[in-house]
Amino acid sequence: MSRITRPTVADLRSLKGKTQLTMLRLASLDEARAAEAAGIQIASVTPDLVSNPEYRTAAPHVFTMTGKAHPEAGTPDDYLRFCGEMLGIGADALYCSGSLKTVEYLAREHIPIVGHVGLVPSRATWTGGFKAVGKTAEAAIALYHECRAYQEAGAFAVEIEVVPVEVATEICKRLDLLLWSMGSGAGCDAQYLFSEDILGENRGHMPRHAKVYRQFAAEYDRLQQERIDAFTEYRDDVASGAFPESKQLVHMAPAEHEAFLEGIGA
Repeated sequence: MSRITRPTVADLRSLKGKTQLTMLRLASLDEARAAEAAGIQIASVTPDLVSNPEYRTAAPHVFTMTGKAHPEAGTPDDYLRFCGEMLGIGADALYCSGSLKTVEYLAREHIPIVGHVGLVPSRATWTGGFKAVGKTAEAAIALYHECRAYQEAGAFAVEIEVVPVEVATEICKRLDLLLWSMGSGAGCDAQYLFSEDILGENRGHMPRHAKVYRQFAAEYDRLQQERIDAFTEYRDDVASGAFPESKQLVHMAPAEHEAFLEGIGA
């Protein structure tokens, strides 16, 4: 996919079945700059990040999705206004975990909508909690029909999370809908991971589908100890008189100093 311009929905659709795209959840401008430099094609970011005036300078070629979980999105009209605002400031697509009725409402207004199937955190209670979805034939068939329903409602893509690879692959083959895989295998149209997992920043539970490429948490710990040590050495230097040294100070010429003392009657 060309990096001359930012890809459109039509561009992404044209690549279905031809390649595996890469997608990251980004949390900062530094991560956005790194994604741009690394050639990452798709990003998911918070509304605050995409609203940052520097975001599009940092990631001018990254197709960017933002959104809200449906409990905080409000009514369909509220969400439509939010979508318009986000598209106006540089988002390329909107995530919607709400009802198919809401998805259809937004899609009819030509909002590029990405749905969510499988393990959806905001509605995990309905699928048994934070675990894989679609491991039985019955559940897998239901997933297929859910994806088809998203397609028919007008969504152009869905995030498919923690679904057996065999299921996700077959669904992807049978639908025009783009499937963005988080833990659902390489038979989908894009692979999606969180930057905090890739960078080793996650200090809690590491998802099975994630892969750690760097150890930022250990580096942060090392830097924090260096910070403590530097502050401690500074405190000790002040206590001993080692700081400040002459090179950190400004001095008067001797004649000016003498005149100063005379002027204040010393």
